Amino acid sequence: MVRYISSKFIYMLVSIFVLATLTFMLMKVIPGDPFMSEKAVPPEVKARLMAQYGLDKPLYQQYGQYLNNIIHGDLGVSMKMQNQDVGRVIRDSFGFSLRLGIVSIIVSVVVGVSLGMIAALNHRKLMDNIAMVLAVIGVSVPSFVLASFMQYFLGVKLRWFNVAGLNGPLDYVMPVIALSALSIAFIARLTRSSMLEVLHADYIKTAKAKGLTNWYIIRKHVIRNGILPVVTYLGPLTANVLTGSVVIESIFGIGGLGKVFVYNITNRDYPMIMGITLFYGIILMVARFLTDIAYGLVDPRIKLTRRKEG
Repeated sequence: MVRYISSKFIYMLVSIFVLATLTFMLMKVIPGDPFMSEKAVPPEVKARLMAQYGLDKPLYQQYGQYLNNIIHGDLGVSMKMQNQDVGRVIRDSFGFSLRLGIVSIIVSVVVGVSLGMIAALNHRKLMDNIAMVLAVIGVSVPSFVLASFMQYFLGVKLRWFNVAGLNGPLDYVMPVIALSALSIAFIARLTRSSMLEVLHADYIKTAKAKGLTNWYIIRKHVIRNGILPVVTYLGPLTANVLTGSVVIESIFGIGGLGKVFVYNITNRDYPMIMGITLFYGIILMVARFLTDIAYGLVDPRIKLTRRKEG
């Protein structure tokens, strides 16, 4: 088990290094520079700005300095937001994104697993059909379309919710629905498929032959084994929620990291773009790392296998 965790940790570090390198290279191949949008910038002023941010140095020196700064936890200073440290901006903005993300993940797992269980336990019945129709709708409708639809009808027409901001509990309703709809649909289908497979397993038939009640069998065997694929999906789910929040935060005017990211992409703020991209990537990779560990803890068969390999 220790060897397994160590190997996953090393893969995570390598992935972060590759992500940092690719992000740096992509920023350099994009035509133009961060100051091209400025009106009538004199050549000498532009040269001074390029020197201030080290953009006049050879590419390999910029890359080496970039990696050295990352190792020391320095993500640089924004080129567009005056005297704003990238790390500080991320800390100040991520609180909104984190709260929205946590609520969306909880809603996705609870609602998705519940729909999947209802569908599996009522296989080929009305509840199964309703749950799968909802899942198809969730997969088919893009999050930004759903967000705009709710914003117009529930916010503008019916005035049930505020169309922008994240100031109270009700303000979470529309962004969370838009952000978690796809994940709910996927988890529901995944749970249904997994639980149907478990319900037809031989050990379930044996448990029924012993006279155990259906509720006991479902609680002790079906649920635990049926949600294993959902545990595996928690890593990608975290990624989907965080990356999806970039668009949702912009639509609902939430002052989170996603909105900051979109703003700085438009303004070609290299340090901010690279810093936020790397931050998102680290969260994704840490989530996948923790998911691998959690999967081993939930499934005792994996735990036993790893011990034997060790």
